[in-house]
Amino acid sequence: MEFVQQLINGISLGSIYALIALGYTMVYGIIKLINFAHGDVFMVGAFVGFYAITGLGLGFVPALLIAMVVCAIFGMLIERIAYKPLRNATRIAALITAIGVSLLIEYGTIYIRGPQPEAYPGDAVPTKTFEIFGATVNSQSLLILGVSLGLMILLQFIVHRTKIGKAMRAVSFDAEAARLMGINVDNTISATFAIGSALAGAAGVIFGIYYIKIEPLMGIIPGLKAFVAAVLGGIGIIPGAMVGGLVLGVVESLVSAVGYSLWRDGVAFVVLILILIFKPSGLFGKNIREKV
Repeated sequence: MEFVQQLINGISLGSIYALIALGYTMVYGIIKLINFAHGDVFMVGAFVGFYAITGLGLGFVPALLIAMVVCAIFGMLIERIAYKPLRNATRIAALITAIGVSLLIEYGTIYIRGPQPEAYPGDAVPTKTFEIFGATVNSQSLLILGVSLGLMILLQFIVHRTKIGKAMRAVSFDAEAARLMGINVDNTISATFAIGSALAGAAGVIFGIYYIKIEPLMGIIPGLKAFVAAVLGGIGIIPGAMVGGLVLGVVESLVSAVGYSLWRDGVAFVVLILILIFKPSGLFGKNIREKV
């Protein structure tokens, strides 16, 4: 029964990692950039949701939608201001810029509102408990899983069934050919940032509901773990990010269950090292030769 309990906890945690990892993998798939500011967009989403619930008196769903919209706009601003001018620069220049944007968001937030943490109200979502295969599951875990799966299914629909999704796939495959076919590459890249950032914003609100405490530097560790999840699944591959996030969440919960909770954060990076050694392309990736 303990195993079932930890498995459910791991899937809940993993679905949060998966939502953040989707942003990493989408941006990398389009412009080959590791957006290290993505974890801080997740943090902004958590605070927007918190203020929507406590300041505006909104419920969980309206707060979630507001956080997604604000983070989508925020993601597009980051792309237009920080990354677009570096579109043809070296990868290291874009990477250093991403780290700089991350630090700017973190310490800008501290400057604006201070470093003190906040706590999501306990009644933001009704809490009930259920028995599943002998394990006690609260309604928050089921809500997190349901919202996360719903957003992942919606993303798959957008990518495979809509005009912007087809444009994203075309730009990912060959940006120059897509431009020659009349696709607005800049707008497509902005839309990719918007969608990925909206998912990170949703993950921030879900994280706040589940873990209660939020603070300005909260995006660092989940952001890094989501990056590990994206690499585990195969960076640039959307189903890979989903599976990678869920696998990482379950592994972390099982490590805690066997009494090694102090290693909980470290296990993600052990997984990263192992995947880079034995299967650098990730679970769903294919080895592709690059010409130097």
